[in-house]
Amino acid sequence: MPEPLLELRGLSKRFGGLLVTDDVSLTVLPNEIHAIIGPNGAGKTTLISQLTGHLAPDTGSVLLAGRDITRLPAYRRSALGLARSFQITSLLLDFTAADNVALAAQAHDGHSFRFLGDARKERGLRTSAQAALARVGLADRANVLVSRLSHGEQRELELAVALATKPQLLLLDEPMAGLGVTESARMVKLLQELRKEVTIVLVEHDMEAVFALADRISVLVYGRVIASGAPSEIRQNEEVRRAYLGDQHVVTRHG
Repeated sequence: MPEPLLELRGLSKRFGGLLVTDDVSLTVLPNEIHAIIGPNGAGKTTLISQLTGHLAPDTGSVLLAGRDITRLPAYRRSALGLARSFQITSLLLDFTAADNVALAAQAHDGHSFRFLGDARKERGLRTSAQAALARVGLADRANVLVSRLSHGEQRELELAVALATKPQLLLLDEPMAGLGVTESARMVKLLQELRKEVTIVLVEHDMEAVFALADRISVLVYGRVIASGAPSEIRQNEEVRRAYLGDQHVVTRHG
């Protein structure tokens, strides 16, 4: 088995008397899609925030490619190749799709922040932006204001913004949120293609998408990992069925 790209060792996080992350340990292997699922309030977003550096764990450690990044700020983790796509879109709505991606590429390259006009003029940034947009199927929407993109296109643009930072690990927080059936199927197909290039940690409520995509699944309940394994193992795990999946039969309609 290859060495983990991401390793969590005994992560715990409290808010007052509430234990939100309870001794979480798991590994994410290179080029896999590792899904983290669980009911609302399970602590999934809090866990992701500890991976990105937006929250510090009380105890435990986070390792990226064998390096302890537990105390590194978010921008340092981004420079090491960790990118996050948020549950709620965080795009600049009054700028074009290409502008959003160019600014992300500019920030990742370590330039001091300059006016957007400078980013528009810089050939390297334009090239990076066009490549990232093409990768997610938005090449023909490059000059459209984000506010005029559909919700599905905005979610795809978020992926392009993340890809512009050249990540080795992509953290996706509910990329299917608010998508219709057609848009969801398109997102699943896109993520299936991206898995060839980047390791993905996927937090998602859409179980059809999870079971269509994931190589391994970890189930979080009340901040604790109650099971981790291949999709077939998770489907058959009685504790998981009682705590989250219930008796529903999860099928996959996505390609």
